[in-house]
Amino acid sequence: MEGIVVVFDFDKTVIDCDSDNWVVDELGFTEFFDQLVDTMPWNSMMDTLMEIMHDKGITINDIVEVLKRTPIHPRIVPAIKAAHAAGCDLRIVSDANMFFIETILDHLGLRNCFSEINTNPGYVDEDGRLRISPHHDFTKSPHGCTNPCPPNMCKGLVIKRLLWEHGNKKFIYLGDGMGDYCPSLRLREGDHVMPRKNFPVWNLISNNPSLITAKIHEWANGEDFERVLLSLIQTIISNAVEDNNTNAAQLCNLDCKLKTLPISAHQSMPKALPVPF
Repeated sequence: MEGIVVVFDFDKTVIDCDSDNWVVDELGFTEFFDQLVDTMPWNSMMDTLMEIMHDKGITINDIVEVLKRTPIHPRIVPAIKAAHAAGCDLRIVSDANMFFIETILDHLGLRNCFSEINTNPGYVDEDGRLRISPHHDFTKSPHGCTNPCPPNMCKGLVIKRLLWEHGNKKFIYLGDGMGDYCPSLRLREGDHVMPRKNFPVWNLISNNPSLITAKIHEWANGEDFERVLLSLIQTIISNAVEDNNTNAAQLCNLDCKLKTLPISAHQSMPKALPVPF
């Protein structure tokens, strides 16, 4: 039986903002950001901003509390939990950082839903300061991708590895940014890509959709995210059920999974995460 790997971008896909900008703005360091943004690579700038924050008395707990308030659409968490309950292997490929992502996922009760997070390293050092470094050290060698990927991370290379490791499974990829275009190009016939409508990856794909081998399913908001994702999962599972090679035990297991996908269900959300309108 073929399984399903669902790969999510994080900023503006799982959450409804850029996590770096959210932390900087909420803690009142936008002016420092504006001064630094054009002077150094993004990861170096964020690491420098974390140092400035630390020197000015901002603690890790202050950053955590801001991350707990990160805006997210109320249908995202139920959708991810339903995909996990259906037996999908969930991964994250993000140009955010590990500390921000894990803190938010822990708060949402989603951390255990994901088997792997590929992102820029982020950790707290012995002085209690958050350190951020690039996923790919482009100062030593470029990743060599000619697609519009940032120098610190080619998501296409991550997807290439995942396809090599799990090539017998169906892939679903969700993203919004320019960096999500390269992994979309890597997907195969029978895979699915979900670009967020009117965001950079959607624009790139729309300019020449024939370059994308996977099936394209746009989405605009959390309701679309849930509806499209869970419908795709149902379709893939249904097709597996219809496969003559699927044995009786697998059929029973798949039938149970189909019944656990609550596309219109209304599960509770952590109250600390409002969605701005």
